[in-house]
Amino acid sequence: MAESWVNSAERIGVDLHLALSGSGSRRGALAVALREAVRAGRLSPGTRLPPYRALAADLGVARNTVADAYAELVAEGWLTARQGSGTRVAERAKPPGGPERVPKEVPTRPRGTLHDLRQGAPDASAFPRAAWAAAYRRALTDAPAAAFGPGDPRGRIELRTALTEYLARVRGVRAEPERIVICSGFAHALRLLYGERVLRGPLAVESYGLGFHRSLLDRAGVRTIPLTIDQDGARVEELSGLGKVRGVLLTPAHQFPTGGPLHPGRRAAVVDWARARGGVVVEDDYDGEFRYDRKPVGAVQGLDPERVVYVGSVSKSLSPALRLGWMVLPRHLVAGVLEAKGEREAWVSVPEQLALAEFLRSGAYDRHVRRMRQRYRLRRDRLVRALAERAPHIEVTGIAAGLHAVLRLPAGSERAVTKAAAWRGIAMDGLAEFRHPLAAGPAADGLVVGYAAAAERAYGAAVDALCAVL
Repeated sequence: MAESWVNSAERIGVDLHLALSGSGSRRGALAVALREAVRAGRLSPGTRLPPYRALAADLGVARNTVADAYAELVAEGWLTARQGSGTRVAERAKPPGGPERVPKEVPTRPRGTLHDLRQGAPDASAFPRAAWAAAYRRALTDAPAAAFGPGDPRGRIELRTALTEYLARVRGVRAEPERIVICSGFAHALRLLYGERVLRGPLAVESYGLGFHRSLLDRAGVRTIPLTIDQDGARVEELSGLGKVRGVLLTPAHQFPTGGPLHPGRRAAVVDWARARGGVVVEDDYDGEFRYDRKPVGAVQGLDPERVVYVGSVSKSLSPALRLGWMVLPRHLVAGVLEAKGEREAWVSVPEQLALAEFLRSGAYDRHVRRMRQRYRLRRDRLVRALAERAPHIEVTGIAAGLHAVLRLPAGSERAVTKAAAWRGIAMDGLAEFRHPLAAGPAADGLVVGYAAAAERAYGAAVDALCAVL
């Protein structure tokens, strides 16, 4: 069946083309045609449709066929019908200020990028797909039925138990499963701790760090006060002059982004400050597993588990696509964090938790980290050699650990160099982007160059392009 109807302009004031086609009933075909006309905008909101008798005559169908099709679309909300007003296209709500705009998909890297030297991202092509899939299958096979029902807001006991063993062995963290709360990463941990007011500001932070974290704290109403950074990390002695501060956020394993661990004396000093002040140290174990010059530096949390909140994740070691992190909490904070977490929607997917637990227990996680540590060390060495040969005037720092290096630049040159790099399609960051707006003293010029994000086959070209800029 394929028929068309063209209503006359004299009848309802508009020209409308309807096509009835298909093997179904005429009522169904008419409902589909009218629905598509409304959806496509050929029938605009408020348009009055022909009476049953007129449309039935034009189409050569029974009057009840038209009446039933109209009734179906009224019930669905496409049309409205009122006594004395006839049948009209429904007025659909429009947001104020014009039609709603759907945000475009956020690109995974800046537009026009040819060479990816961003900090903080691992090599996505190196994700251990086969090993992860095997762990996932084993975890789902062995999981009890209760794992797929309402659970513990702390997270699955399998993962918390596996983390207790792993963190003690690798990071020197002192914990029990009851003090571990699974989260989706460091930002989620900050939201639970400060966004939900389990802890209160103001909060001391390092003068260089992720602006995203500062923005998150700002939105939560938490004022941040910068601590000076030098070659030994944050100058924690400045805390004694900050009377209202009861918390400090540090990256002691590898200061981000300047590099280098927190000096042993300062590690002890910040714990002593927290004890004396009744405060808390929030330890972001950034890049803690990727150290190249010696055995990884243990966590500050091991010095006093009741004064340090230890936060880790798999965003660098495995993938940021796996929204898996953990907090090891002082006992007195556990209940408050669980109350803040509360809603199940904030929980991390249980199958991923079970898979990570199996990945840890089987030793696959250790093997993957060892393999990536070797790969990233070779990339770091390649970058350092290339710079020494082709840009010997550039000082390279922060390379003992992590996934990036800091290239020190002559004063006043950072903006020009980053602009030149962008023209060559190099995605990377200037050091100024990470400086706290209230930081004291002159700003250092430099580049934060990640050597992990680029795929193996593309890394050489990225290093060549960087050297050409420098």
